[in-house]
Amino acid sequence: MRLVFAGTPDTALPSLRALLDSPRHEVAAVVTRPDAQSGRGRKVHPSPVAQLAEESGIEVLKPAKAGDPEFLDRLRAIGPDCCPVVAYGALLPQPALDIPPQGWINLHFSVLPAWRGAAPVQHAVLHGDDVTGASTFRIVKELDAGPVFGVLTERIRPDDTSGALLARLAEAGAGLLLATLDGVEDGTLEARPQPADGVSLAPKITVEDARIDWAAPAMRVDRLVRACTPAPGAWAEFRGQRVKIGPVRLAPDAGKLAPGEIAATRTAVLVGTGTHPVELGEVQPQGKRQMTAAEWGRGVRFADGETLV
Repeated sequence: MRLVFAGTPDTALPSLRALLDSPRHEVAAVVTRPDAQSGRGRKVHPSPVAQLAEESGIEVLKPAKAGDPEFLDRLRAIGPDCCPVVAYGALLPQPALDIPPQGWINLHFSVLPAWRGAAPVQHAVLHGDDVTGASTFRIVKELDAGPVFGVLTERIRPDDTSGALLARLAEAGAGLLLATLDGVEDGTLEARPQPADGVSLAPKITVEDARIDWAAPAMRVDRLVRACTPAPGAWAEFRGQRVKIGPVRLAPDAGKLAPGEIAATRTAVLVGTGTHPVELGEVQPQGKRQMTAAEWGRGVRFADGETLV
């Protein structure tokens, strides 16, 4: 099949590589988000998908909006049979959806209809799900509601961050997407409507959502931090400045501390929650590098009764 692949971040690269390596499919072009600022110097860079496509000698389309007439005209001229999508990051209007005869087929990182939306992996971790997965489905106007071609499942480990879990799903999902396109091409795969029951939504987690509520139970704090790692990064305030908090360790046998209260030794920093304390892992004070919590504690020298808020 002649394909135009749509995707933007690193998460999309395993799927793009799988399609480029497939003898059955031709990736004629990629669609990705416009170049954006990134890194310490905030320089403008192309997306990871754009970089891989350019290295592979493939045409790159970077519409500001997927409904731009110039983009739609170019897409029609390329004439894809199908447009696979992985983490493109923008809505696709109906005129774009109507162009490929086999539609746009999305790889979504949940077992649909659970966790429709922008942050399915983060919400699965945040809500303590035991299992998540990935689904391929045909894109329709309603968000992540199209008929499903295939599904895989993945156990969520007790120490999984969103980043670690998403990396595993991206690799496994590449195989699912390739198998889906193979089945669509040879006519052996039929999409089935999603169940009406079990729908849950996974909106983007904002920086404000990532602020730690130390009055919450320790398990909730642990899940929030892991869900927000690496992005947007869980955080709290210490002495009026933000401190980014990496994954924590539950410490049920530690002595009782009030929510947010800090207890430190030379090798560990404990913080109270609504139940039992947690031990901090990596922290990053505002404007400084990431470091271990013990290293941070030795540098700031906590006073008795100091808190994270």
